[in-house]
Amino acid sequence: MADETGFRNDWATKDFYKVLGVAKDASQADIKKAYRKLARDNHPDSHPDDAAKHERFKAVAEAYDVVGDAEKRKKYDEFRSVAASGGFGPGMGGGFPGGFGGGGGAGGFNLDDLLRSSGSGGGGFGDMFGDLFGGGGRRTHQPRARRGADVETTATIGFTDALDGVTISLRLSSDAACATCQGTGGKPGTKPHICPECEGAGYVVAGVGGAFSMNETCPRCRGRQLVYDQACPTCHGSGRGTSTRSIQARIPAGVKDGQKIRLKGKGAPGESGGPAGDLFVTVKVSPHRVFGRKGDNLTIDVPVSFDEAALGAEVKIPTLGGAPVTLKIPAGTPNGRTFRVRGKGATRKDGTRGDLLATIEVAVPASLDPTAREALEAYRAATAGKPLRANLFEEA
Repeated sequence: MADETGFRNDWATKDFYKVLGVAKDASQADIKKAYRKLARDNHPDSHPDDAAKHERFKAVAEAYDVVGDAEKRKKYDEFRSVAASGGFGPGMGGGFPGGFGGGGGAGGFNLDDLLRSSGSGGGGFGDMFGDLFGGGGRRTHQPRARRGADVETTATIGFTDALDGVTISLRLSSDAACATCQGTGGKPGTKPHICPECEGAGYVVAGVGGAFSMNETCPRCRGRQLVYDQACPTCHGSGRGTSTRSIQARIPAGVKDGQKIRLKGKGAPGESGGPAGDLFVTVKVSPHRVFGRKGDNLTIDVPVSFDEAALGAEVKIPTLGGAPVTLKIPAGTPNGRTFRVRGKGATRKDGTRGDLLATIEVAVPASLDPTAREALEAYRAATAGKPLRANLFEEA
């Protein structure tokens, strides 16, 4: 509950009868009638762009919350009467020196005694404010602003675009306010009236067993507080429809295959002025014919001949989007050895780049011309005394 002194300073200066345009001795029926007219004339659904009427609606709802309830009204009148007589002590808004203590007060006045004697139950001042401004009675609220739903979609981009970043166009379908009735649920051209089920509160109190109860969205007005005698022909009173739109989405550099990107505020529109939801894009990256990817590094398989691997060589290999680089292969390089080329990989979040990992693949020719065959047979004869698989059987 908010600070009691704030309530004292605030509510003591508000004339709820004046807000509703009724006399202090007006009947409960007249108060209810005045509230319904003012709520209908100032409801945000009927005036979505009029901020002044929005504020007026809130003030009317606040006033009716108190004087529209007979018990609250009685305590409110007593409170105002004491305030008008100076019973709260000097400087009404200053902190009430001595005015609200258990036995003190200006001129010996004790508000707790008044509240107990008036039948408010033995809780005194704190109970009065709990009942009047923070209690369990039904309240009337302006429709709550609701955040729009999050939307998920999938986009496929090229391998190079994933490394450099790209802006793509996405066509989205999501839940939104009905375009015909603008989310009111009523037939265009018809006027709403206060929901008789919840009396404009937007919710009803449902018992859940024993002494416990809970608030539930009103099943008739769906929380809008107003109802129409004729439902919207498009949404049949639900107020909801489907929105299809195209947006431009920026996919950051370095995105990985399967990564989910969050685009804030690009999801479904909100309700009653609420913010839009977020869009989550799962990115699928098409494979490249030459390059692969491992984290922030790119990979490439480099075919070399037997003599290049055995004798050593310098071979040129491509880089993605850049000039070729020369890879120095030492003599005796085994098949499958990987060399690292610094700074030729994928872009990281901090703007730096990963590396290019080049893996050697010794290529075996499918056919040999007579000269090559003769040279290989000579090599075989020269190395015949050094069998490669001698240790294989020993260790097995």
